[in-house]
Amino acid sequence: MIRAAAPRSVLLFTLLAMLTAAGSCDEAAEGVAVPSGRLVQVQDVITDAPGPAGATARFRFVVPDLTAGEDASADMQALCDTHALPQIAGMDPAPQQIIIALASQAVPFGQAAPDVVQFFEAYRPADGTCIWEPF
Repeated sequence: MIRAAAPRSVLLFTLLAMLTAAGSCDEAAEGVAVPSGRLVQVQDVITDAPGPAGATARFRFVVPDLTAGEDASADMQALCDTHALPQIAGMDPAPQQIIIALASQAVPFGQAAPDVVQFFEAYRPADGTCIWEPF
């Protein structure tokens, strides 16, 4: 049986998808560098639970040495600007809000964990940057 060659655009799309997936796996395994000097671990990205502003992308990270009294705002802003913004490009529907969450250990989405240190910040994507929005 003779098979027709796949169109070049299909091959390029497949290659791009594989490279993107490989990059995401490396980042998840190695961590994401933040201004504090830490490497935070990607826990997950949740896009199927709308927030108060509509379509919302939640980026959740694990930071094992996170403490309750620290100021993690610079790390969270950096994660939004350099990690989340590039990932929401092309999402449909486009997220109107980005939530950055840091936790001292992985917690299932939506479950209470009073013994785990957790920080949450909301941002509005606008003009290539994340604008902090208080809850």
